[in-house]
Amino acid sequence: MNIVLLGAPGAGKGTQAQRLVRDFGVAHISTGDLLRAAVKGGTELGIQAKKFMDAGELVPDQLVIDLVKERLAQEDAQNGFMLDGFPRNTVQAVTLDTELSALGRELDCALLVDVPYPVIIKRLSSRRTCRECGYTGTASDTVCPSCGGEMYQRDDDKPETIKNRLDVYEKSTSPLVEYYRGQGILKTVDGNRDVDVVYEDVKKALNL
Repeated sequence: MNIVLLGAPGAGKGTQAQRLVRDFGVAHISTGDLLRAAVKGGTELGIQAKKFMDAGELVPDQLVIDLVKERLAQEDAQNGFMLDGFPRNTVQAVTLDTELSALGRELDCALLVDVPYPVIIKRLSSRRTCRECGYTGTASDTVCPSCGGEMYQRDDDKPETIKNRLDVYEKSTSPLVEYYRGQGILKTVDGNRDVDVVYEDVKKALNL
């Protein structure tokens, strides 16, 4: 099961991906997580990426592609993967198809979690993240319920940055929906509902 997860920032892709990992053991490859780890580790790639991420802009294609290729080569991704946050544009999508073909692999499905922008803005501006373990909660979480760490608001979850992120998504990432629709592998679920209801639809869309 090789899947690309599509949807605007805050649509709930990560939440659904975590459940699929839990229930089916597929490798969840989040470019956001990969990039944040590179930033936290102070790697050369992380330093380059940080200035783009802090401004809510997309990290250049080549930086992301190099990270993803490295991740796909790891053992846990050999029996299936979910790409979350990559590809972000049709250029990356074509590159991904080429890289997978060279590995003798292909995508089974592009899954779009569809949520209206006003709902996303409200969701993201109230989101808080644990500095220690990366747990995602809300403004009501003063302490991480997972590890007890400090909860904070990421720069890219602040209202002024959210609008920029959605503008960037609309221009660069939205065309991916048509790209995968043209390939006949696009499936869409309504993400503006309870997460349990959405998950049931996700499993149906993936024939799980």
